[in-house]
Amino acid sequence: MANFRFRRRVHLFPGLSVNVSRSGPSLSLGVRGAHVTLGARGVTRTVGIPGSGVYWTSRAGASTGFHSAHVEGPVSPSEQSAAHAAALACVVALAVASIGGCGLLVAIASMGR
Repeated sequence: MANFRFRRRVHLFPGLSVNVSRSGPSLSLGVRGAHVTLGARGVTRTVGIPGSGVYWTSRAGASTGFHSAHVEGPVSPSEQSAAHAAALACVVALAVASIGGCGLLVAIASMGR
């Protein structure tokens, strides 16, 4: 059985793109190896090793759970905002590092010592 699939990605700025598919539009923010996608299915956070095919994805928001065998209780708003803040911090850190700000990250990390 064949299915028709459609997907189009439009890069607005480095690290920001709009994805359009049959299921609806979504917005992706991040760099190669780490990004956050906001769309109809909720928030998806993905971190991986570029070129290796190894990645980790976490999804929060709307989903049917029909195929899911794992059942979790509801996440409190404070836990959800903490997770979103941590994911955003990772994306920002990777963006700064990929732009060439490794020296800046080292300086910031050494300030806490």
